[in-house]
Amino acid sequence: MRPIPGVSLDATGLIALADLTTIAKHTVLNGSSFLDTLVLCPGLHRQQLATELNEGELPPTAALTSGYVFRVENQATVFYLQKMGVTGHLVTMRVEQASKPKRTVPGLKSRSARSLSFLVHITPVPLTLVALVLVILMEDWWALAVLLVLILVRTLNTIVVRRRSVPGWKGVKEPGVNGDLLILLSQDRWIRLQGPVDALKAVTAGQWLRDTTFWESSLTAIATLLIYVNAAVTVNASQIGQIIILALLLLSVGLVAVSNELQESLYMHGCKIQVDGKPTKYARRLDLANELIKYTGREDWAIRLGMINQKADDATIKVVL
Repeated sequence: MRPIPGVSLDATGLIALADLTTIAKHTVLNGSSFLDTLVLCPGLHRQQLATELNEGELPPTAALTSGYVFRVENQATVFYLQKMGVTGHLVTMRVEQASKPKRTVPGLKSRSARSLSFLVHITPVPLTLVALVLVILMEDWWALAVLLVLILVRTLNTIVVRRRSVPGWKGVKEPGVNGDLLILLSQDRWIRLQGPVDALKAVTAGQWLRDTTFWESSLTAIATLLIYVNAAVTVNASQIGQIIILALLLLSVGLVAVSNELQESLYMHGCKIQVDGKPTKYARRLDLANELIKYTGREDWAIRLGMINQKADDATIKVVL
């Protein structure tokens, strides 16, 4: 095919270097499977930074059943809570053992939403296959090499993420016991997370992804370097090949972004978190605290969270000599 006169796409390879968090968000919400190796988007080199999407927030949390106060340190769970939380509202969620495989289409409110989610979730894969076939038929071997390197980069990152996502320490098993957590997020977003204690521990205790080993860090570094090398090599592809690569990257990142936005559930370690009912609005946080104190019959958790002040009559006075 003849090139388009006056049009230069030599910088197409730089698109893959865009610091987008689309792939990282997709990893948080869905985990990582080898089917994802065919989903090629800008920001592939930032997949391992998915643990930073919670922006360092470790929200204070109270167990309403025991009064125990701690922080949720699972970055993926915190990111999901931030995504679903609403300022000035209490959002109730439930966590349960997932009845479906991790890679199923996220639970959505309507059948049309599920159909749309499935479509945008799977479309990037055939798009990549079509792009591979087109550049092969055109005998544009440089464009083919660029696509294969992107797939290799995705594969290396997928391997590392899957190795890092093995469940770690989750505390003592408590079968048959139900829990009820109140989580205070920034921007006055309040989450009530309910479900079996073991499921609650699975999604709140410990890390989401463990720290990388030397070899895992090395694979990630190699994948990042390949992205930069690929950007330089792309100039050797034909103009039509560059157009195919550019279209693939832009379409895929758009579809993955839509899929992330549509997703209303989080799957992790065999458990599923989803919103249960509509958010409840409160004029002030004290109203929420008083309502939950009345419901639970105890206020120790509210005092430890700083939602209410301890009564003077109940305060213990310590004298230091």
